[in-house]
Amino acid sequence: MSDWPLEAHRAFRQAGVSLVGYVPDAGHKRLIELCHADTALKTVRLTTEEEGIGLAAGGWLGGARSVLLMQSSGVGNCINALGMVRECRFPLLLLVTMRGEFGEFNPWQVPMGQATPAVLEAMGAVVHKIDAADEIAPALTAAARLAFDSYAAVAVLISQRVIGIKSFQEQAAQ
Repeated sequence: MSDWPLEAHRAFRQAGVSLVGYVPDAGHKRLIELCHADTALKTVRLTTEEEGIGLAAGGWLGGARSVLLMQSSGVGNCINALGMVRECRFPLLLLVTMRGEFGEFNPWQVPMGQATPAVLEAMGAVVHKIDAADEIAPALTAAARLAFDSYAAVAVLISQRVIGIKSFQEQAAQ
């Protein structure tokens, strides 16, 4: 089985990412830990996902390549800020763990989870949907190349089948 967090971390480094913004998320937990442990990466814990858009813009202006880690519910928090990316034309690389899909336990996650790809596309982002752990690193490599070489917003969406199905009890234990 693929160790996708480790492979994603390697893909970040190979793409020259030096800034990682994130809102804490169980699906990204191990990847966030790897990024924190890497002294070459600056990690920024965000209070809301839309702050990450500003972080990416400022990072780019300061010469840093960034990635934002979020859950699909956070995409809804970014809709207005995503317009800035389109208008100002700076690179935005998103790695999104999906909710509201196969086996979802929380009905509140379903609406935004189902809308996430269309919302991102409506705001001008290129979307890569990933259904297998071994596809994540190659998709991130391609997404980073497109984002950083063409000043585009590119999102890699990791299916709930990859991150696993949880229950309220499992969620509370994390």
